[in-house]
Amino acid sequence: MRLEAIAERVGLSASPCWRRIQRLEEGGFIRARVALLDPDKMKVGVTVFVAVKTNQHAMAWAERFCRVVETIPEVVEFYRMSGDTDYLLRVVVPDIAAYDAVYKRLIGSIELTDVSSNFAMERLKYTTALPVNYA
Repeated sequence: MRLEAIAERVGLSASPCWRRIQRLEEGGFIRARVALLDPDKMKVGVTVFVAVKTNQHAMAWAERFCRVVETIPEVVEFYRMSGDTDYLLRVVVPDIAAYDAVYKRLIGSIELTDVSSNFAMERLKYTTALPVNYA
Protein backbone atom coordinates (compact mmCIF):
# COMPACT_ATOMS: atom_id res chain seq x y z
CA MET A 1 0.00 0.00 0.00
CA ARG A 2 1.35 3.44 -0.91
CA LEU A 3 2.11 5.99 1.80
CA GLU A 4 -0.58 8.36 0.55
CA ALA A 5 -3.23 5.63 0.79
CA ILE A 6 -2.12 4.68 4.32
CA ALA A 7 -2.13 8.34 5.40
CA GLU A 8 -5.63 8.87 4.01
CA ARG A 9 -6.90 5.69 5.67
CA VAL A 10 -5.64 6.74 9.14
CA GLY A 11 -6.52 10.42 8.73
CA LEU A 12 -3.01 11.91 8.62
CA SER A 13 -0.94 13.76 6.10
CA ALA A 14 1.97 11.90 4.51
CA SER A 15 4.78 13.31 6.73
CA PRO A 16 3.31 12.42 10.16
CA CYS A 17 2.18 9.07 8.77
CA TRP A 18 5.73 8.35 7.55
CA ARG A 19 7.15 9.25 11.00
CA ARG A 20 4.70 6.83 12.65
CA ILE A 21 5.68 4.07 10.23
CA GLN A 22 9.36 4.69 11.05
CA ARG A 23 8.59 4.47 14.80
CA LEU A 24 6.76 1.18 14.21
CA GLU A 25 9.82 -0.13 12.36
CA GLU A 26 12.18 1.05 15.11
CA GLY A 27 9.93 -0.58 17.74
CA GLY A 28 10.01 -3.90 15.91
CA PHE A 29 6.30 -3.92 15.05
CA ILE A 30 7.17 -3.79 11.35
CA ARG A 31 9.81 -6.48 10.78
CA ALA A 32 10.29 -6.01 7.04
CA ARG A 33 8.84 -4.52 3.92
CA VAL A 34 8.34 -7.15 1.24
CA ALA A 35 6.99 -7.68 -2.24
CA LEU A 36 4.32 -10.37 -2.50
CA LEU A 37 4.87 -12.40 -5.64
CA ASP A 38 2.10 -14.11 -7.58
CA PRO A 39 2.64 -17.89 -7.19
CA ASP A 40 1.10 -18.68 -10.57
CA LYS A 41 3.30 -16.19 -12.40
CA MET A 42 6.31 -17.56 -10.48
CA LYS A 43 5.26 -21.05 -11.65
CA VAL A 44 4.74 -22.39 -8.09
CA GLY A 45 0.95 -22.55 -8.08
CA VAL A 46 0.70 -25.93 -6.32
CA THR A 47 0.58 -25.79 -2.51
CA VAL A 48 1.31 -28.92 -0.48
CA PHE A 49 0.85 -29.21 3.27
CA VAL A 50 3.26 -31.81 4.60
CA ALA A 51 2.70 -33.35 8.03
CA VAL A 52 5.82 -34.95 9.47
CA LYS A 53 5.94 -37.40 12.36
CA THR A 54 9.13 -38.56 14.01
CA ASN A 55 10.18 -40.72 16.91
CA GLN A 56 13.30 -38.59 17.28
CA HIS A 57 13.00 -35.92 19.95
CA ALA A 58 16.62 -35.19 20.79
CA MET A 59 17.78 -31.58 20.39
CA ALA A 60 20.58 -32.59 18.03
CA TRP A 61 18.10 -34.33 15.69
CA ALA A 62 15.70 -31.36 15.79
CA GLU A 63 18.49 -28.92 14.97
CA ARG A 64 19.64 -31.13 12.09
CA PHE A 65 16.07 -31.37 10.77
CA CYS A 66 15.74 -27.58 10.87
CA ARG A 67 18.99 -27.23 8.93
CA VAL A 68 17.75 -29.71 6.31
CA VAL A 69 14.45 -27.89 5.87
CA GLU A 70 16.21 -24.51 5.63
CA THR A 71 18.07 -25.77 2.53
CA ILE A 72 14.84 -26.52 0.64
CA PRO A 73 13.59 -23.28 -0.95
CA GLU A 74 10.21 -24.79 -1.85
CA VAL A 75 9.40 -25.00 1.88
CA VAL A 76 7.96 -21.54 2.54
CA GLU A 77 6.57 -22.19 6.04
CA PHE A 78 7.75 -24.60 8.74
CA TYR A 79 6.17 -25.19 12.15
CA ARG A 80 6.76 -27.45 15.16
CA MET A 81 3.33 -28.63 16.19
CA SER A 82 1.49 -30.08 19.17
CA GLY A 83 -0.77 -33.11 18.78
CA ASP A 84 -0.35 -36.01 16.37
CA THR A 85 1.83 -34.14 13.89
CA ASP A 86 5.33 -33.14 15.00
CA TYR A 87 6.10 -30.71 12.16
CA LEU A 88 4.04 -29.03 9.45
CA LEU A 89 5.52 -27.66 6.25
CA ARG A 90 3.93 -25.60 3.51
CA VAL A 91 5.59 -26.34 0.21
CA VAL A 92 5.04 -24.52 -3.08
CA VAL A 93 5.95 -26.20 -6.37
CA PRO A 94 4.90 -26.12 -10.02
CA ASP A 95 3.53 -29.69 -10.10
CA ILE A 96 3.42 -33.12 -8.46
CA ALA A 97 6.72 -34.18 -10.02
CA ALA A 98 8.46 -31.19 -8.46
CA TYR A 99 6.91 -32.05 -5.09
CA ASP A 100 8.13 -35.64 -5.46
CA ALA A 101 11.68 -34.29 -5.86
CA VAL A 102 11.25 -32.21 -2.67
CA TYR A 103 9.85 -35.26 -0.86
CA LYS A 104 12.77 -37.46 -1.95
CA ARG A 105 15.25 -34.79 -0.89
CA LEU A 106 13.58 -34.52 2.51
CA ILE A 107 13.40 -38.24 3.26
CA GLY A 108 16.89 -38.78 1.86
CA SER A 109 18.36 -36.20 4.23
CA ILE A 110 17.01 -37.27 7.61
CA GLU A 111 15.17 -40.14 9.30
CA LEU A 112 11.42 -39.55 9.58
CA THR A 113 8.70 -41.86 10.93
CA ASP A 114 5.85 -40.68 8.69
CA VAL A 115 5.36 -38.06 6.00
CA SER A 116 1.82 -37.26 4.89
CA SER A 117 1.19 -34.86 2.00
CA ASN A 118 -2.03 -32.99 1.29
CA PHE A 119 -2.43 -30.97 -1.89
CA ALA A 120 -4.49 -27.78 -1.67
CA MET A 121 -7.29 -27.86 -4.22
CA GLU A 122 -8.24 -24.18 -3.94
CA ARG A 123 -6.99 -21.18 -1.96
CA LEU A 124 -10.03 -19.74 -0.22
CA LYS A 125 -8.31 -17.16 1.98
CA TYR A 126 -4.73 -15.99 2.06
CA THR A 127 -3.33 -12.95 3.79
CA THR A 128 -0.10 -11.80 5.31
CA ALA A 129 -1.97 -9.19 7.37
CA LEU A 130 -2.07 -9.76 11.12
CA PRO A 131 -5.04 -8.71 13.27
CA VAL A 132 -4.05 -5.37 14.78
CA ASN A 133 -6.68 -5.02 17.51
CA TYR A 134 -4.61 -7.09 19.99
CA ALA A 135 -1.50 -4.88 19.87
